[in-house]
This record gives sequence, structure tokens and C-alpha cells, in this order.
Amino acid sequence: MKFFNNSWDSALEDEFEKDYFKDLLNKVDEEYSNYTVYPARGKIFSALTNCDLKDVKVVILGQDPYHEPGQAHGMSFSVMPGVDIPPSLKNIYKEIESEYGYKPPNHGYLMSWAKQGILLLNATLTVREHQANSHAKFGWQKFTDRVIQEVAKLDTPVVFLLWGRNAIAKKAFIDETKHLVLTSVHPSPLSAYGGFFGNGHFKKTNEFLKSKGREEINWKIEDI
Repeated sequence: MKFFNNSWDSALEDEFEKDYFKDLLNKVDEEYSNYTVYPARGKIFSALTNCDLKDVKVVILGQDPYHEPGQAHGMSFSVMPGVDIPPSLKNIYKEIESEYGYKPPNHGYLMSWAKQGILLLNATLTVREHQANSHAKFGWQKFTDRVIQEVAKLDTPVVFLLWGRNAIAKKAFIDETKHLVLTSVHPSPLSAYGGFFGNGHFKKTNEFLKSKGREEINWKIEDI
């Protein structure tokens, strides 16, 4: 079964055959048949299709997709061009501006990050319209645990940016003698002032990558 047409397919091949994964896809199919679900069906695995396992340098882990119309397209924190920038992403841009001085872009489309090896993964990959976390118990967590484990098995050092309690729970799968794990509260307006602002994660990420001989991330996103 080919989901991604890259090295994720072989890495996750046995996961696709597990009963829980088949049950998960059946539940998701049922939801799409009966409700409005985000992202669009063809975008569920965008994080993986747009960032090959062998290229991963950084993982940014979100909770679940945006649940309002037109927002989610399968990559954490990102929205399509022309869609209003969500509050959490605005706060991410503010922190980058404070660290690097980069003016926030006029959109929230993070594809330029994915193409540099940033895996923009949500812990849950689908959601019912207007109902945050509505698919959290479908089995996605088990699947994304496996995704994190596969990244953690890479020989090349990776930075994991885990923001908020749900994301930090994935820390258990990561060997911190090999990879860098940076944690803080979530960038949501409800918590950002409790430790997200000023965490220095974007500079710390590049300092680590540079120290390991890996190319640094260009966090600056150009206007559209």
C-alpha cells in the first residue's frame, strides 16, 4: 500500500496492516461520509508526503487539525494562502521575529519549512468541523507515536519542538543523547505568555543543527 510515495511507505509498511490502523481508516471514512471533516480527504497525510523521512531535520508537533472551514490542509499550524493566519501561528511568527528580526509574512502557508525538512505533524490527523479533538480517540495517536519513533531511529540528529502537554508526551519515544528535544507551553493565546514567548527555540534549533554539521533552517517566510 502506497500512501506517501517516499521513504515513509517502507518505514510504516507494517503499521498499515495492523488491525487498529484498518479500524482507524474505517472510522475516518464513516466520518467523512456523515460529517464535514478536515482536512480534505486527500490532504490527511500532507505532513508526510511533503517531508520525506530521510530528509527530516526538525519535527514541530501540533495537536489536531484546525477545525474551521478552509483552514486545515494536513500540516500542523499551517493554513493555505489567502486564509487568515490563526492566533497560534501569529504567536510563532512573533517569537521568530523576536529571535531573528524577521517581519511576519502576510500568510500562514508553511510549505517552505516542510521543503527544508521540517515535519509539521499533528498528533491527530483529522477532526470534525467546529469540534476540536473530536477524533483524538480514533487511533491516530498510536499511528503518530509510530511516526515519531521512526524519526527518532534516524542516525542523523533531529530537533523535536514539543509545545504543550500533548506534544510533550511524545518525548518518551526520543533518545535525547542523539536528538535535541525542546519543550514549552503551546503557542496558543491561552498559554503563550506562560513560556512560549522567549523560549528561543528557533535559534536553539539552528545552533544544534549547525553543531551537528547539518544545514540550518531558514525560518524567514517570504510574502505571497
